[in-house]
Amino acid sequence: MVYLINVINFFVSLITFLIIIKVFLSYFMDPYHPVRLWFDRVINPMLRPIQKIIPPIGGLDISPIILILVVQLLGRLLTSLLSTL
Repeated sequence: MVYLINVINFFVSLITFLIIIKVFLSYFMDPYHPVRLWFDRVINPMLRPIQKIIPPIGGLDISPIILILVVQLLGRLLTSLLSTL
């Protein structure tokens, strides 16, 4: 059970890290750079449902922040459920 909790925590940390890197790359890297395209292919499918519900506010896209919160919340819920078993 501890192994599964560690795997969940790893993936939550990995997704959070990838989201943060994607946001930083969007400010500094050409949109057609292969590295940025890879991050977009990985993260954008998770961001699109949030972007459909919550549009940019004053030109600021807050969907990455919401995605990080959702991923963190789901990770904590899963690990707490598994730890009670």
